[in-house]
Amino acid sequence: MKQHLTKVASCCFYHLRRLKQIRRLVGKNVTAQLISAFIFSRLDYCNALLAGLPPTTIEPLQRVQNAAARLVLDLRLRDHVTPALKQLHWLPVASTIKYKLCLLMHQIHTDRAPQNLVESIQSASFGSRLRLRYTDTVKYRVYTCP
Repeated sequence: MKQHLTKVASCCFYHLRRLKQIRRLVGKNVTAQLISAFIFSRLDYCNALLAGLPPTTIEPLQRVQNAAARLVLDLRLRDHVTPALKQLHWLPVASTIKYKLCLLMHQIHTDRAPQNLVESIQSASFGSRLRLRYTDTVKYRVYTCP
């Protein structure tokens, strides 16, 4: 997985270098739209598969996002990037992965997901604990064929 993420980061940095050349000509808003089209489409593609990986594995993708924020807001290399991410309303990569999984589980819970996903995940029953207060929360398990 590290090799794949390194390749994705390398491709994204290539596009960032190309966008840096035209940043002064197109302005901040257009640069943000181009980054969304060229960079975030690559960062978000199948990122649910990255859930559970150690932070050091996801780090190259976070560096790409940090560089993109610096490019949009024309920050120096030493400037802190967290306020820039907040200003641009961009979630960090690890939070984006978590958000995507939570959204997918919500869609499964409300039957808005594709039918094959709804069928493959089912709610877990708790037997004698049904009368307890905390059973209002629903837990899921992956359905496996016997």
